[in-house]
Amino acid sequence: MFIRDAWYIAAWADELGQKPLARRICNEPVVLFRDGEGRAAALVDRCCHRAAPLSHGEVVPAGLQCGYHGLTFDSSGKCVAIPGQGNIPDSARVRSYPLAEKNQFLWIWMGEPARADASHIVDFPYHDDKARWPNKHDCYPIKANYMLMVDNLMDLTHLGYLHARTVGGNPAAHVHAEMKTEHTPTGIKFTRWMRNSVPPPSYVKAAGFQGRVDRWQEFEWVAPSSILQWTGAADVGTGAYEGKREGGFQFRLFHGLTPETETSCFYFWSCANGYRQNEPEATEQLYREIAPTFVEDKEMVEAQQSRLSELGEPGLVNIVSDTNRVVMRRFIERLIEQERGALAAE
Repeated sequence: MFIRDAWYIAAWADELGQKPLARRICNEPVVLFRDGEGRAAALVDRCCHRAAPLSHGEVVPAGLQCGYHGLTFDSSGKCVAIPGQGNIPDSARVRSYPLAEKNQFLWIWMGEPARADASHIVDFPYHDDKARWPNKHDCYPIKANYMLMVDNLMDLTHLGYLHARTVGGNPAAHVHAEMKTEHTPTGIKFTRWMRNSVPPPSYVKAAGFQGRVDRWQEFEWVAPSSILQWTGAADVGTGAYEGKREGGFQFRLFHGLTPETETSCFYFWSCANGYRQNEPEATEQLYREIAPTFVEDKEMVEAQQSRLSELGEPGLVNIVSDTNRVVMRRFIERLIEQERGALAAE
């Protein structure tokens, strides 16, 4: 079951150009477009005339025109033009979804429109601060349930194994990392410290470390599927652990998982460079170093999904490193139960 009363990323803002964009979100067909004033909108991808996908149409000054018989719909879903017909019935409309543009994302609300409150959308201002945090982004389609990718990000002990050649480093450093976890009203925050550790290959390539480092990873999971990450390292003993994290090597990542179907999702991610900000090549290099690790994650969770679809979950066990993941899953279960209760009451 999907949590519908939640904000999900529908697209990067720059994905919307002159043509409509088709997406399936929470197993519903959605079409995104910008109206004549440049405002983004989201409609169900089905014309109310003969059920043609509106994503097969085109954007015109009045709205989105169906590519089959030319009916045109505005951003609210109301039909505003029917070729050869002056009288437009009130029933000539399609469902529209609340959509908000923030921090370079287009956020969509799949649940009851009256409960959509854009002030609850997670803040990530670093996308808008390209002077201090130059950034680059991407979106990967993944053939796996979106929560498998969230699981992956909530247990970082896999870094030393799955990502040994890039950002991983020594597996033991991750398994024995100093961990602090706190609960928030919207999820979980945890910080991992790997003090006096050998920097992974990608860190050495980016920052030129000559010896050991104090390394940190701060994660905040915001339900249901956003993860904000601040990662970095500084020469050992230079004060990073005490809070002096300027200089050295650091970056911020945004991870956003949007369910497409029960067994597929969209992985929206970005990397914001917090070092050598005046060197565009540094940001490109950071992206090139990080992107392969997410491809490795993609391949692994798709393989997981294949086995889960075939064999199910019986027999799976939890280990110590699953603690945050288990707490997160229980949080999600409570949200699902609350939503079911609200629907039953209605």
